[in-house]
Amino acid sequence: MSVTVLYFASLRDAAGCDRESLPLPASIQVLYAELSARHGFVLPAAKLRVAVDGAFVPWDSPVNDGSEIAFIPPVSGG
Repeated sequence: MSVTVLYFASLRDAAGCDRESLPLPASIQVLYAELSARHGFVLPAAKLRVAVDGAFVPWDSPVNDGSEIAFIPPVSGG
């Protein structure tokens, strides 16, 4: 059982990739904490939006086998 994690902007830069396949996590919060430790993410979860299967969701939403999870940092434009 696995999920695909998508990274954008500064998270993509820190991870060195735009996506990766990972084992099904216990929760989105646990997944982000593990990825932060592995990739050195400096943004706290409170600063991010999270989407599961293309829809923005609360951080405590369930995740199913095969889900696509996107962590989206704040962006600025000019």
